[in-house]
Amino acid sequence: MDSFETGRLIYLILLGLMVVGWFFAHGRTTWNKTLQQAAVWGLIFLGAIAAYGLWGDISRTVLPQQTVISDEGRIEVPRSPDGHYYLQTQVNGAPIRFVLDTGASMIVLTKEDATRAGLNPDGLSYYSRAMTANGEVRTAPVKLESVTLGGFSDENVTALVNEGEMNDSLMGMDYLQRWGKIEIAAGTLTLVR
Repeated sequence: MDSFETGRLIYLILLGLMVVGWFFAHGRTTWNKTLQQAAVWGLIFLGAIAAYGLWGDISRTVLPQQTVISDEGRIEVPRSPDGHYYLQTQVNGAPIRFVLDTGASMIVLTKEDATRAGLNPDGLSYYSRAMTANGEVRTAPVKLESVTLGGFSDENVTALVNEGEMNDSLMGMDYLQRWGKIEIAAGTLTLVR
């Protein structure tokens, strides 16, 4: 256990002792009432821990998802709480989530997403270079058999696989220009074919 974790543990123990001490020092209530209050605080504490641990799952099911309006050839994507737009796609038949990046010129896949799409990142030649906010990275050009977004499919799409670490794959302008209209208004990204 490092010093930061030790400090947090000591803080939590002291906080717990203060709450327990308050219950015992509060002499005007009966023991029954004190135990009830302790149980309520314990449940609140456990609920907060559970909510924090499950927030990733909760946010995925509660937050609005992209909407496909196929008769109008339109896809609407709500802005996520972190300010980004995430596109749910199928790449070579595999589900992959992209973050919209107007600063990226091409589709850039993480190694994990490339593997999911049936590519072998270890067998690729990383001879290209790209400049990112974190500096220069090596990339490998690839051709994707298909990219499907909301029922609209494109074939033989040029992309890059990033040799470095990335949190999400990036949907760049090269692919977005295949759409006839791109609009961002009122917290919604709209793509129209």
